[in-house]
Amino acid sequence: MTDLEVAVLVGLQASGKSTFYRRCLAATHVHVSKDAFPNARHRQRRQLRLIVEALEEGRHVAVDNTNPSAEEWSPLIVTAREYGANPVAYWFPPDLAASLDRNAVRLGRARVPEVGVRATFKRLRPPRLSDGFDVIHIVTFDGHGGFTVRIREDSPDLPGRLR
Repeated sequence: MTDLEVAVLVGLQASGKSTFYRRCLAATHVHVSKDAFPNARHRQRRQLRLIVEALEEGRHVAVDNTNPSAEEWSPLIVTAREYGANPVAYWFPPDLAASLDRNAVRLGRARVPEVGVRATFKRLRPPRLSDGFDVIHIVTFDGHGGFTVRIREDSPDLPGRLR
């Protein structure tokens, strides 16, 4: 296994994922987000191609989408493994009210219809090591404009406490 990482950001819209990327991962990881190509026909295929290109260049990747369930993150994990990279989840525990508030002040296309945020909330589940991730980080706001990141120990009772 190499030191290459595919960081999969998992959380609601307006949960801080993109801000976290800019502040904590931008210096080391290539940013890949379906938001960068909203009109593409095959967004998933394009996303995977960009991930593969970065990994072939020996670069870490951060996948900045909501990634609410195994259906979305499984292909990312498979691709990471195929290229010898470590799939790592960054879990942003949901705070629906706070995400809706932050989303409400977004401008233009950055604002997601409230129904979309609520639909993601219904599908969102915490990532687990059993999903294929090597490490799961829990990311929360620190109350001072930054983030607190801690490694989650995967235990049978932990996912229920996070939700």
